[in-house]
Amino acid sequence: MFRNILSLRSLSAAAAIASLTILSLIAGCSGMSTTNSGSSSSGMMSSTPTVLSQLTTKTTIGSTVDTTNGDNNPYGLAIAPATSGLITAGDLITCNFNNSAGTSGAGTTIEDLAPVANSTPKRIAQDPSLAGCDALALGSTDSIWVAAYTANDNPIVKPTGTVATTLASSFSWQQPWGQVFAVPSMSSGITASPTFYVSQAGNGSIVAVEITSTGFVYKTIATGFPTAVSAQYGILAPAGLSYDPNTDTLYIVSSDTNSVVAISKVSTVPANGITVSSSSGSSSGGSYGSGSGSGTGTLTFSGPAASQAKIIASGSPLNYPVSSALLYNGDLLVGNTGDNNMVEINPTTDAVIGTDTVDTGKAGAIFGIATEGTTLATQKVFFNDDNTNTVVELSQ
Repeated sequence: MFRNILSLRSLSAAAAIASLTILSLIAGCSGMSTTNSGSSSSGMMSSTPTVLSQLTTKTTIGSTVDTTNGDNNPYGLAIAPATSGLITAGDLITCNFNNSAGTSGAGTTIEDLAPVANSTPKRIAQDPSLAGCDALALGSTDSIWVAAYTANDNPIVKPTGTVATTLASSFSWQQPWGQVFAVPSMSSGITASPTFYVSQAGNGSIVAVEITSTGFVYKTIATGFPTAVSAQYGILAPAGLSYDPNTDTLYIVSSDTNSVVAISKVSTVPANGITVSSSSGSSSGGSYGSGSGSGTGTLTFSGPAASQAKIIASGSPLNYPVSSALLYNGDLLVGNTGDNNMVEINPTTDAVIGTDTVDTGKAGAIFGIATEGTTLATQKVFFNDDNTNTVVELSQ
């Protein structure tokens, strides 16, 4: 493995910093923006023609390459919900998985791009605890939570660029691989604590990190998603987490089985509530660039909350998908690494309703999707293109 061995802060110091972070997060949760990656502002049925087919304008926002150390290969992507520190509301926050030498998982930087064409990246943070940043999510106060695969940690970065705390001393992480911020809307009829959901490539689990008045509460809600490391497609594990606050639904991309899973009323799922079983071969992670993923397999669910999990899409045209986000009308947009296609899925009818090739170059380019907008006219889809090390925008 290429995991870095990090020195951990003392528990007492981490707890003190975490307490401050908790209070700031809770103070801002009532004003949560719905423009984060994986957020949706509507639960409407999908329309015809598809949203994706009508987003015909492609704009290159800017390079994600760190201007100081050359980190590249952007993975995580989110939209800033508020202005604070180095961040302006609406900015695109991304992170680099590789270093300047091209070493997979050695990138340690987070970048900020203004959401306009030809933007220059501005470094937000650089730290060993960010090594292998593959996903990130922002609460309403612009604190950045990072899924750091190589560092095997989940650090929290202040909008000023400093690392507020790492969470390795309080939870035994297994290669965090996906992340999304979630709090149910009033229309969902569900009341729950603000929560960050984290998927793990090391053991195929989904962890809920609840933010309470007394501290973080860690709860593994699902286990058993298949994982593999492919020489061609890289790390294949539960990824691409998206969340619909109107239905309290968490969407999970299962890269190794070419499928998408929805967990309804996810905030009500108890610890170990869902066990996932797969007919495909799986592993417990491994070194990037070795081994192979099956790309096939049937997922089944058991456990006390099994009825809350279902497959909404499986098989073609999904082709080693790794990312997802929700469109304004409630449709789910999934990004394939196998062919650089985006796939639009209606989660109400479980139907694939559209596809679009967003990069005609080498496969394996599409990582990280973030969306914003409440109508077709205002809908924007941002995605990381690893072939060009840029963030690209799709709009009408």
